[in-house]
Amino acid sequence: MRAAALASGIRCARLLTVLFFTVTAAALADDWPQWMGPRRDGIWREPGILERFPTNGPPVLWRVPIFPSYCGPAVVGDRLFVMDREAGKAGERKRGDRSLPQIPGNERLLCIDTRTGRTLWEQVYDCPYRIAYPSGPRATPVVENGRVYTLGAMGGLRCHAAATGSNLWSRQFLKDFDLAEPPVWGWSAHPLLDGDRLICTVGGSNCAIVAFDKQTGREMWRALTTPEIGYAPPAIHTIHGRRQLIFWHPDGVAALSPDTGKVLWTQAYPVGGKPQRPEVTIAMPRVDGDRLFITSFYQGSMLLQIPREGAEPVVLWNRRSSSKSTFNDGLHTTMATPVIRDGHIYGICGAGELRCLDLRTGDRE
Repeated sequence: MRAAALASGIRCARLLTVLFFTVTAAALADDWPQWMGPRRDGIWREPGILERFPTNGPPVLWRVPIFPSYCGPAVVGDRLFVMDREAGKAGERKRGDRSLPQIPGNERLLCIDTRTGRTLWEQVYDCPYRIAYPSGPRATPVVENGRVYTLGAMGGLRCHAAATGSNLWSRQFLKDFDLAEPPVWGWSAHPLLDGDRLICTVGGSNCAIVAFDKQTGREMWRALTTPEIGYAPPAIHTIHGRRQLIFWHPDGVAALSPDTGKVLWTQAYPVGGKPQRPEVTIAMPRVDGDRLFITSFYQGSMLLQIPREGAEPVVLWNRRSSSKSTFNDGLHTTMATPVIRDGHIYGICGAGELRCLDLRTGDRE
């Protein structure tokens, strides 16, 4: 298992394909401006969605070749935004050098006309990689009010004008936060827009997670220290009447105030154990009422009772297999975000199974 091949979307995509579903769905199509959709919850709320594909499959409207990428597309109006990367030849390691070789290449942001597949503009910038699985960017663009925000695999955070692609501002995590190395599998957690803030996992001392001014790129707040930031994207939920920014990293899961970065509560992860390095905290935590569910390949699954103000979280259950070779208990997710519905948890286990857990007990159904 190479967990963080990981991150986000189209696995080494070389051909971007758009399919025609129904006239009604196409005419009334909702925007999909970020990872997991308008509300960042993975729910498709459009009317007129097909329940069954035609016998020969839905007709293809157009196909566009792109370079390798793990990035998912974002769609707003008649424009589709996606990132990819054209790589050069990898450098060679020197004797005794255990670091990853630097691979020259360019990251690229494409803007494509959703009606025709025509490329409207592209922005290309030099971006050598020194990460594992160097096929391309991981994080899906975020689009809002005529701006496109992107995060490259080497920590290049950029803001572009959606109409022209011109770069409005940029930050470089390695340089700006004095980081020695990127995460093993690159920056992968999809940026999160909240009001005037663009929230990203960064890394380093007291800056594991940082909020930037979406207009200028200026830092607004920073919080938490952890040796590794992991790959799970942050998300905001209203719990007990309070908006909470949920951030899961290899040492624990925490809730912060989205406005200030103040830590509201934390829970160590794994429970009663030592984190594995590198750890594969990838799938986004899911919230159901005041319960929070997380799942990872090595540590299995855990359900927390989210506390009211001033209290500590409670571990309702923690299912971990006794044998690393079987992973026969709980849900050992590698990358795919699970679904909670009607008292059940549905997810794809790293052992190669679609599994269902009882939300109340964690038992496999």
